[in-house]
Amino acid sequence: MKYIILISILLLPTFSFSDVSQIVRYEFNHQLSYGKITGDKIQPLTGSLFGELKANGALIPLSSVKLVLPTNPQKVFAVGMNFSSHLSSSPNSPPPLFLKLPSSLIASGEVVNLPSDANNVHFEGELVLVIGKQAKNISEAQAGDFIFGVTVGNDLTERDWQAMDLQWMRSKASDGFGPISSVITVGVDYNNLLLTTKLNGQVVQQENTRNMIHKPAKVVSYLSRYFTLMPGDLVFMGTPGRTKALSNGDIVSVEIEKVGKVENTIRQAKQ
Repeated sequence: MKYIILISILLLPTFSFSDVSQIVRYEFNHQLSYGKITGDKIQPLTGSLFGELKANGALIPLSSVKLVLPTNPQKVFAVGMNFSSHLSSSPNSPPPLFLKLPSSLIASGEVVNLPSDANNVHFEGELVLVIGKQAKNISEAQAGDFIFGVTVGNDLTERDWQAMDLQWMRSKASDGFGPISSVITVGVDYNNLLLTTKLNGQVVQQENTRNMIHKPAKVVSYLSRYFTLMPGDLVFMGTPGRTKALSNGDIVSVEIEKVGKVENTIRQAKQ
């Protein structure tokens, strides 16, 4: 009998992510799990997200689960001035960097509850890198091996606070200022994807990630000089084009082809 069990375990399908795959983190029957999206269903997976995952159990309809944040990052980095259509930095200089807090992250579909004195909050649609392995002092040539996949984010920013505060902490990292998709897309060419931001259904940003000034490999390599990157850490890669202030009730969606979408409603607190 023990040999039959061993053979059954060995025959369980595993995922190598050699093709484009979409992995989602979800809650079902009061339990958090990862699964692979298959059409309008999820194939539950067991094992480590950044190790070996195996199919486990019957398909679950996407409509039956609650999607949650894709990782529990220790650190959330962000790149500024990374598109000339927004704000330009020199390609020969280090990437301009700042931090967002993990507590700023919220999932797609959640309401962004702004502080009562946040009167000039702008959308910033962005590609987000998901780190898959511990990284320290890696080269640009090695960096791709440490990027597990990508997702979609919205780097909400309070412009008045950004201008007046010593650091961008409040303007970039307040609660809810980091909407992010629950889906991690693996195997996609993240250096050539169309990003589109819509405000109440109207396109307000649209540009290809090939126009990023500082490419993901450069950013991850540079970060690893000073910080030990850990599996699940996130890197927001900068926003293109123009941005504008949001109003109570606005719906902001950011979509990246082949990757996914994050959409949230803005709620302005009464003063």
